[in-house]
Amino acid sequence: MNTIDQIVRAVKETADYMNTHLASHAGSRGETNPSGEVQSAADVWADDLFFDALGPLDGVGGYASEERESVIDCGEGYTVAVDPLDGSANLASNNSVGTIVGVYDAELPASGRSLVASMMVLHGPYTTMTVAREDRDVVQEYLLQDGHSERRGTFTMPQPPAVVGIAGKPTDRSDRLNALAEELERDLKLRYGGATVADLAQVLEYGGIFGYPESEVYPEGKLRVHFEAAPLAYLIENATGASSDGHQSLLDIDPDGLHARTPTFLGDSALVERVEDALAEP
Repeated sequence: MNTIDQIVRAVKETADYMNTHLASHAGSRGETNPSGEVQSAADVWADDLFFDALGPLDGVGGYASEERESVIDCGEGYTVAVDPLDGSANLASNNSVGTIVGVYDAELPASGRSLVASMMVLHGPYTTMTVAREDRDVVQEYLLQDGHSERRGTFTMPQPPAVVGIAGKPTDRSDRLNALAEELERDLKLRYGGATVADLAQVLEYGGIFGYPESEVYPEGKLRVHFEAAPLAYLIENATGASSDGHQSLLDIDPDGLHARTPTFLGDSALVERVEDALAEP
């Protein structure tokens, strides 16, 4: 079993355990993480779970988390970057949350071109895990249940696209982006739930586009390059879709720090191209 196999297995097992015990850790903590966002008790608990599962693996050289200031040195090998509990604010209303994992063959900060695998786990009515890796030619989805995993199917971007979710208030977004969002929302079904993994799962299942653009509230974008944007871009691009910060592939961003952010668009290639055209300088 190679290192990527071990990482995938560890994420599966940890995610399955999380699904069983998540409700017991859904209380508020009231502290902030290194990105300046409020942590829940579940964020910290999930981070500890993934560190304990991934840090000791042979071939894992570093562990980085949205919940930690810096990379934890684990020895020699890949750097694993984790968003342990994506969409944790959804816990209060008992809505979907997830986990995002990127495996980098580089020390961080690094671009997404250093990724060798990425995973996203969705805790919905049932728990699924979607995996893209450099040594496989498919993006594979697994069903996680009762301590076991089974292959559920593979993903390529569905056609024609059916759904759209653009985050943020229109009053905080640019006029050009609002104009495009209105066009897309006339043609596609509006789907936005506040957890990136859940929103992207809609795009993978039905085709379409998800975006978290720059705004007055988040002038550099909300999603972190290492923990969210690049790993999900790696997954989407391997599923025949596209990614962009509005101008280039998210995999080409050269982040200036561990917790650097970026505007993020993920989904159907033609729709991502429309975003880039709409945001291009006149």
